[in-house]
Amino acid sequence: MFGYRVPAPDQAMLISGGRRGLAGAPFRVVTGHGAFVLQIFRKVRFLTLAMCEAEVAETCVTKQGIALTARAVIAFKVGNDTESIVNAGQRFLSDQDQMSVLTGRIFAGHLRAIIGSMTVEEIVTERQKLATEVLDTSKAEMAKIGLIVDSLQIQSIDDGDTGYIAAMSAPHRAAIQRQAQIAQAQATQAAAEAEQQSARKQAEYARETAVVKAQYTAEVDRAQAQAAQAGPLAQAHAQQEVLTAQTELAQRAAELRQQQLVAEVVKPAEAEAERIRVLALAEAERMKIQAEAAASHDRVALDRMLIDQLPQIVKEAAGGLAGANVNVLNGADGLGEIAAGLVGQGLTILDSVRGGLGTPQGRAEQDGEPAGLE
Repeated sequence: MFGYRVPAPDQAMLISGGRRGLAGAPFRVVTGHGAFVLQIFRKVRFLTLAMCEAEVAETCVTKQGIALTARAVIAFKVGNDTESIVNAGQRFLSDQDQMSVLTGRIFAGHLRAIIGSMTVEEIVTERQKLATEVLDTSKAEMAKIGLIVDSLQIQSIDDGDTGYIAAMSAPHRAAIQRQAQIAQAQATQAAAEAEQQSARKQAEYARETAVVKAQYTAEVDRAQAQAAQAGPLAQAHAQQEVLTAQTELAQRAAELRQQQLVAEVVKPAEAEAERIRVLALAEAERMKIQAEAAASHDRVALDRMLIDQLPQIVKEAAGGLAGANVNVLNGADGLGEIAAGLVGQGLTILDSVRGGLGTPQGRAEQDGEPAGLE
């Protein structure tokens, strides 16, 4: 007797026969979950909550009196709230296809009213404004029957055979055609310029190719001429290299001979001269040393002889004073001074003789007989 019923996600389950409803509604609304239904005393029906579509093709007269055929598509559905489901269930539960028919009629009426308040220019250029105004004016009426509109799209506006829209678009078409012609002319000019530039580039390329070919031919001729002269030039270079080598060989032979002469003649001569010079220096040094030694020996002997003769020299000097008339002023001291003077004179004579022995003349006199010392 009991059955558990569950509506689909896009359905509302309407249970009639009970007393539990919404403010006197003839049925209870269940969405999103199931419910136990006493099948003998209750009756279950399902109302779709899916998206529905209605098309409108209506001939309307604009504010200017021009007939236009407007085609639109309306997307609508039953509202998700309980009040909308009750309103739609009471009107469309037995024939749910009538929702599309009634919606189309409602929007056709509002479409005629809105188009009648607009000009053709506004309708053509401001379709979104037309759709918005139709939606705004139909919301309240659609809510009364439990429906909500998701979107309204104006598909086309056609004036039939009147040609108004075509005439309205003629300036634009003319401007577009003019722009197209200008663009075509510009494209043609650009193509001509590109073609001329291509021709210039081809001519430049041909000229550069001719120049390169001429340079290549000149280089080939020059290479051939050089190849033809290569044999004689190579022979001349070879002969010049032989002469250069012979000259270098002769120079090296001369340098070798010169080095040989230096080694065989000059170096021995220089060595002999150096030996003789060294021997002469050594002999001279030896003779100098001997002479200095002999002179030193003679001076020592002479000094000894002079010292031995000094008393006699003083005596002879004193003897010379014997007959002299000498006045002694200070007595014994005066005589002492005279004697000391005689001794000093003798010493002075001795120093003079020693000094004379240091000169070549003195040494010559030393080698002979000393004067006055017989």
